[in-house]
Amino acid sequence: MAEFPDERQLVLRARSQLEQWTKSSRMEAYTELFEGDGPILSAEEMQLLDALDSELEREGGDGVWGTDQYGIHTAGTSSSDASLGVVCVYHPQISKDSVLRGGDGLDDETEERLNAALWRYSERVSTLIEAELDEFVRQTQG
Repeated sequence: MAEFPDERQLVLRARSQLEQWTKSSRMEAYTELFEGDGPILSAEEMQLLDALDSELEREGGDGVWGTDQYGIHTAGTSSSDASLGVVCVYHPQISKDSVLRGGDGLDDETEERLNAALWRYSERVSTLIEAELDEFVRQTQG
């Protein structure tokens, strides 16, 4: 039982860093997946995402790139011996009835490719945040 308060404090301290880790991890994941020599989407598909992002921001929302959400959990992960892990609790999803509504001209195949890319992006952000969390835990406990 003596470990519970220590773990609780560790989680609280880590959560205070989550916003900063998320911001830097989003930038890194975006650069890795959508820029450079091997982007996962075509230039046309990126234009569609950028247009959707701009439309959502004009409406007062977070846009495409700010709707993903992450949380810290205490169940551990398969990729780490740490007692803490990171999970994406909301993956952006483009559909006609979601916050990220697809444009009228968006065919099913394109919508699926965009959604698959957004899923991959969110999972990469989660992995990058978890690396930050692991380092934080290592420094805190070591």
